[in-house]
Amino acid sequence: MSMIVARSLSDLRDVVDLWRGESLSTAVVPTMGALHEGHIRLIAEAKEKAERVMATIFVNPKQFAANEDLSRYPRDEEGDLAKLEDAGCDLAYLPNADEIYPPSFVTTITLGGPAKAGLEDKFRPQFFDGVATVVAKLFIHTAADFAIFGEKDYQQLLVVTQMARDLDLGTEVIGIPTVREDDGLAKSSRNRYLSKHERHQATAIYRTLEQAADKIRAGGDPQVATKAASRSLMTLGFEVDYVTARNAETLAVPTRNDEPLRLLAAARIGKTRLIDNIPV
Repeated sequence: MSMIVARSLSDLRDVVDLWRGESLSTAVVPTMGALHEGHIRLIAEAKEKAERVMATIFVNPKQFAANEDLSRYPRDEEGDLAKLEDAGCDLAYLPNADEIYPPSFVTTITLGGPAKAGLEDKFRPQFFDGVATVVAKLFIHTAADFAIFGEKDYQQLLVVTQMARDLDLGTEVIGIPTVREDDGLAKSSRNRYLSKHERHQATAIYRTLEQAADKIRAGGDPQVATKAASRSLMTLGFEVDYVTARNAETLAVPTRNDEPLRLLAAARIGKTRLIDNIPV
């Protein structure tokens, strides 16, 4: 059966209502398009969890600041749809901006907890309110039982999980490990912005995180290890926003030796800002 493409909420709900009438479980993979292997891995995970799988493609203007790359964010609708169909996705939902944010739209979700950890929220203060608002709408539109997100955007994963739980949206958020290139670079739609030299340099983020994690596992102080990782990246020409160790469940600064830890980094090489994280 060919993949269904829905561009309006009414068309989407016609299909979802049919599935629900047949008592079929559903999963959704929210994306902004420019799909890569990481997204396809999310589709595969969704197929393991549910009988019907949806993907959404919507470049969300509310999560971009005025100085960010909304206009140049990569778009490839034809290629994206072909990849989704090849991956066995049952439905692709491609709403336009007015479908998500009609002219009268005035509501924004305001967040606390992991959204105020002083990480991405410090450098992109509008980001998580915009993410939470659009994800809440997509969860409501699709009425999915499960939503699959990658761990690469780790703070986003925790924010969306908390938001769905707090608002009783009925969608269980599931995170899966970051999909990487053979040399360790986390797969990202923004990797295509990198020049050949920058692409080679970009692997240093993952490498320095792994080195810091090894030091911590050997008994080293997390703050000392992450400061060394930050200095290493700066020496290699990165503009570093942060390299830090946080509680893996709350993103709070750790205060005990027995806390589960996550190392998170954000750094710019050339004009491209990259993020990554690993468990300790």
